[in-house]
Amino acid sequence: MRASAKRRASVLAILVCSGAAAQAQNPVGTAPADDGRPPAVAPLFEQPGVLTPRGKLVLEPSLQFGYSSSNRVVLVGYTIIPALLIGLVDVREVKRNTTTGALTARYGLSNRAELELKVPYVYRSDSTVSREIFTGTGVDRVFDTSGRGVGDAELALRYQLNDGGADRAYYVAGLRVKSRTGTDPFSVVTDCSQRCVGPNATGTGLPLELPTGSGFYAVQPSLTWLYPSDPAILFGSVSYLKNFKRSGLSRKVLNGELEPLGTVAPGDVLGFNFGLGLALNERALISFGYDHSSIARTRQNGAPVQGSVRTQLGTLLLGFSYRINDKRTLNIAVGAGLTRDTPDVQLSLRLPFTF
Repeated sequence: MRASAKRRASVLAILVCSGAAAQAQNPVGTAPADDGRPPAVAPLFEQPGVLTPRGKLVLEPSLQFGYSSSNRVVLVGYTIIPALLIGLVDVREVKRNTTTGALTARYGLSNRAELELKVPYVYRSDSTVSREIFTGTGVDRVFDTSGRGVGDAELALRYQLNDGGADRAYYVAGLRVKSRTGTDPFSVVTDCSQRCVGPNATGTGLPLELPTGSGFYAVQPSLTWLYPSDPAILFGSVSYLKNFKRSGLSRKVLNGELEPLGTVAPGDVLGFNFGLGLALNERALISFGYDHSSIARTRQNGAPVQGSVRTQLGTLLLGFSYRINDKRTLNIAVGAGLTRDTPDVQLSLRLPFTF
């Protein structure tokens, strides 16, 4: 019993306060004074579990890279026998690269509440390799497009609901609001001459410049929990992202013409994640986690968009955190997509500074 108590005190001394000054001032293995705040883990998800101390300011530059690829094969014709197709084959391969640099500022309103502002800068590039349908060509067509600029800025408020402890869970409620500061997807020009859908469609509908924002305002409430369980920290969260519909939308096509779209309501997103954090020593933390998002169908003028289905995104995550000193921490996370629509790989680097 006495050995277990000493081990728990050592773990809490390593994990509490996310690299705050209390860690630097206490000898290794000696628990700092309990301030009622949850322990730190190597960050894997967007929402942090440890709140900023009262009166402290954290500036966090970050860089995230994501890569995804998808293939689509469409058979147009009829079969004489299962191995013989009379007709055409449309093969399309899309490769996407997205790099996002962001500056996040968090301020501790109290030991239980913090305010956060995040401003991203996005660079995207897509390459689409295809053989156009209804043609007899055997030559692949490559369509390259890219976009860069400020993304959608976000404002968040988080509040710790209870006093946790060594064997009691901590609960943190959050509310995030997303703006439309990025390039609107309805303002970029597509390669269609007049229409992208319908019987008179001309072109692929692919944009000549990629947007850097979603084009919709959104609000996301969330609940995060952390449970210290010697020698690990269990954590997770649930969230719901509500996208607000827009009316009177139009899509830009070639020659400056507009294709009316009416009212568009993107699908809401139900998300959850969970993970496990471990302290390797007094400076290093490692975390393992899983993140899942379920995206509802997009609707246009009250009806589901043709071809739109509920999408499931699952990502397996590995994170590492190293406390450089009492003011700086290096955080690295790697994500691997487990479902077809999820990016194949995600890499993120964060370097928060405490003032």
